[in-house]
Amino acid sequence: MLDVLYEDKDVLVVVKPAGIESQTSRRLEPDMVSEIKNYLHRKAQEAKKLSTGLSPKASTVTVEPYVGVIHRLDKPVRGVMVYAKNQKAAAHLSRQVQDGKLEKIYQAVVCGKPVDNVGKYVDYLLKDGKTNTSRIVDKSAAGAKRAELEYQILEEKEQGDGAVRSLVEIHLHTGRHHQIRVQFAHAGHPLIGDRKYGTAACTSRQLMLCACRLEFTHPTTGEKMVFHL
Repeated sequence: MLDVLYEDKDVLVVVKPAGIESQTSRRLEPDMVSEIKNYLHRKAQEAKKLSTGLSPKASTVTVEPYVGVIHRLDKPVRGVMVYAKNQKAAAHLSRQVQDGKLEKIYQAVVCGKPVDNVGKYVDYLLKDGKTNTSRIVDKSAAGAKRAELEYQILEEKEQGDGAVRSLVEIHLHTGRHHQIRVQFAHAGHPLIGDRKYGTAACTSRQLMLCACRLEFTHPTTGEKMVFHL
């Protein structure tokens, strides 16, 4: 069942579960766009039933709901996402993404403890489409994109084996492919459960990364919208 945090005629704010693609999947697997379209279709059918007294099955014309993908989360990441319900709202929200005005805050559990309690990572990432991975390269490398984030350590705990794990809050300034995972792994603090960039000592069944807070300006009202888990 779709976990809806907010909905009006322009936007839909939902919680994406871990393990589901945030956009249309090319494979026969669940994805958020399909889930949202099914949800909107059911709502439209129920509204028609209430207004006409007819069974939803009586309608022979089906209008495909519009679902605009504004930003993305990796498949194993749970978190708050906003989708547009019309093209005008999609264009407005997409401009906010481009201008860095759509704020995304994450929390992650990482191996070890970064040296600084509050810090910043600035690197250049290069995506490899064949392996669906990214790596840090020199800024002069062809196709390299600047990746910047700020972090703050919220808590640290020592495990029974003496290993330290840290709960980190992360503010993304850019939205590169696998950015958080790559930058923390490069710094020597891979995310717990990250089998792609982590180490054998830090793997688990679940990637410990969550998009816990989302802020944007409503495309019609101009109101500041804030949602968190």
